[in-house]
Amino acid sequence: MLKLTFCLRRKSGLSREDFLRYWKYQHGPRVDGHLKTLGCRKYLQFHTLEGDLATIVAKSRGGPEPFDGVAELWFDDEASFLAHGKTKLGKEAAKDLLKDELTFIDLENSVIFLSEQQLVIEPN
Repeated sequence: MLKLTFCLRRKSGLSREDFLRYWKYQHGPRVDGHLKTLGCRKYLQFHTLEGDLATIVAKSRGGPEPFDGVAELWFDDEASFLAHGKTKLGKEAAKDLLKDELTFIDLENSVIFLSEQQLVIEPN
C-alpha cells in the first residue's frame, strides 16, 4: 500500500476554524469526486487538536509549531499511482485539486511525501 501524506498549514489570515471547516466540507467532497479517477482507495483527514494536552505533547519533543492537519491518501502501489496520474482525467483531477488547495493551504510551508506502511508491532 502506497500512502501520500500531506501535512497542512493554513494560509495566513485564515482562521483555524474556517480552515478546518473548508477542508472538511468543501475540499473533502472535491477529493471524493476524484478518488476513482486517481486510483485512490482511501482518503483520511486528521484535524490536530488544541489545548493543554496538545501543547504539552508538542513541546515535549521541541519541534516546530504543529500542523493544522494531516491528509492521507491510500493507493494500491506506485505503479497504480503513476498510471492513474498520467491519464488525461488524472491530470485534470490533480490540477483541480491543486487549484482548490491554493485557496486555503499554505503550500510553501506544508509538507507532502509518499511512503509505504511498515508493520512493526501488532498487538494481540
